[in-house]
Amino acid sequence: MLPSLLPRRRSRALPPDPSPGDVLAEARGLRVRLGGRHVVDGVDLRARSGEVVALVGPNGAGKSTLLAALAADLAPAAGEVRIGGRPAAGRPAAELALWRAVLPQASVLSFPFPVEDVVRMGRAPWAGTPREDEDEAEVRAAMAATETAAFAARPFSALSGGERARVALARVLAQRTPLLLLDEPTAALDLRHQELVLGVCRARAAAGAAVVVVLHDLGLAAAHADRVAVLRDGRIAAEGAPGEVFRDELLSDVYRQPVEVLSHPRTGIPLVVPKRES
Repeated sequence: MLPSLLPRRRSRALPPDPSPGDVLAEARGLRVRLGGRHVVDGVDLRARSGEVVALVGPNGAGKSTLLAALAADLAPAAGEVRIGGRPAAGRPAAELALWRAVLPQASVLSFPFPVEDVVRMGRAPWAGTPREDEDEAEVRAAMAATETAAFAARPFSALSGGERARVALARVLAQRTPLLLLDEPTAALDLRHQELVLGVCRARAAAGAAVVVVLHDLGLAAAHADRVAVLRDGRIAAEGAPGEVFRDELLSDVYRQPVEVLSHPRTGIPLVVPKRES
């Protein structure tokens, strides 16, 4: 083929490899208004390279809305979101897709695509760039990490809920962005695969990514997150390391349920259990 007929690779600027501690996502005075009320109300939050940040709190606290705003999928009523050190507002979707990968609560496909094709969709943002050459390796690695390779040829529509959740995560992992935003990735999973998924989050952070994950299970957050942000009524009630933030009084107040926080006898990781009469 003549050189003039070779496909040209796009000249989009690719995200640089982050240095440990780089702020990859930031909310400044963020307010998001939905249904006539502020669902997120004055939030400041940073996610840095090398760490897992868990968003926890009761139903309706604003966790998923905050995650969507951090992804620049929801426009704020006030405040600012920055991704990779630059304002997210107004940036092209194709550019943002090189910086952040988003896992929503539910993944719905209208056609029965084979699992491997669904995972390969995560590589679409890199088409025509130098990193297009990494497509097959990234797809294989993502499917291995999520234990989905065994049913690569099955249609997505034929999978169980837990299998779909793992395939959806594999698609996000295959995208291989510096920032991962995951909304309840463990909700449909059994005990083994919950640990598997959070282990993958830890591995991605160790490789330099920033991971922000919405979790309902406080035990998983305590075991796997470097920092937790406890949300209540759209605000951050407390933020810090799980061992510092998870306290009886705070969690009992936020969840409106008496709890006690114990230390695991071997690891020292906080264990949150409801207080019961007997």
